Amino acid sequence: MKIFSLLVLLFISSLFAKYDNCTFKNPHYTDICKKVVKAGVSYEYANKFLLSYFKTQKYDEITWKYIQPSKIKYHREKEKKANNVLVKYLPKMIKNLQDYKYAYDLAELKYHVNREIIAAILLKETKLGRIKPTHDAFIVFNTILTRTKAKSSREKWLLRMSKTNMASIIEHCYKEGVTPEQCNLPSSYAGAVGIPQFMPNSFVYTESYYGKVADLSKMEDAILSAAKFLNKKAGFAELIEWSKMPNIPKIEREWYSFDFKNKNCSFVHEKNKKTGKKYICFTKNRPELDYLKEYVKKIMRYNNSSNYAIGVIRLAYDAHKELQERASKPSH
Repeated sequence: MKIFSLLVLLFISSLFAKYDNCTFKNPHYTDICKKVVKAGVSYEYANKFLLSYFKTQKYDEITWKYIQPSKIKYHREKEKKANNVLVKYLPKMIKNLQDYKYAYDLAELKYHVNREIIAAILLKETKLGRIKPTHDAFIVFNTILTRTKAKSSREKWLLRMSKTNMASIIEHCYKEGVTPEQCNLPSSYAGAVGIPQFMPNSFVYTESYYGKVADLSKMEDAILSAAKFLNKKAGFAELIEWSKMPNIPKIEREWYSFDFKNKNCSFVHEKNKKTGKKYICFTKNRPELDYLKEYVKKIMRYNNSSNYAIGVIRLAYDAHKELQERASKPSH
């Protein structure tokens, strides 16, 4: 009877608990709490979120499996195949450009990013919204945070990345006015959200076509948000003049051959600024590729894979040519 009374007392106490600090057994949670409170989140909300069983005691085993270095290498190798497969989706990409012309018009006008580039990114990320995410973003990052040991530089990066993304999710849901248990952001196994696959710490670049809080599962918001990201974070401030581009299909084939022969290579970079790691650069001493090189660099701010960026350019280039051909045909 005494045990029962004690449990009831503890339960009642929890209902009236006051949260006025950021003290947690897990120091990473303490850091996250302090960060979100500084951003305007209440102590109570931050504590309830980080103490929620449904958010911090559930783990994503698929995420943990696929973020291992061996799996990441495998996914990078599959990028070329993915580019080749996506070429057959060009008709769907063209239809998307036509169906959402009003949103693409605004994206080009406001952020100066070619509509074909935006559509190509959305196609590569989720096949224009056809791929539906099945993970929960917060649980993804919490899994990484609680299981990673800060021994290597990569592991230290994973910890920092997880903490900033978890903080962004808490801030986002606080602004949305939803409880921690209702804060469910469907994501990929890597924690990327919505049609454009934004990491939560990039939510600052989201924008709604209808002037509300952006919903990345809506095509119009995905279009504008991808354009804003490229403009603000990648410096994509001028529309590509496609006539200045080289023969993209030919360059793409040359790059894949180069990538196959050279294990440590990059389409645009000779050196990693953060780590000092050197690369064999495909575009080095090739001034005829300078114009292409600059835009590949910008797209690599969205995804730092050379294969990803050249794949986006290829899809956009083909879509542009198709749209031009259709525009030149006389209407009946």
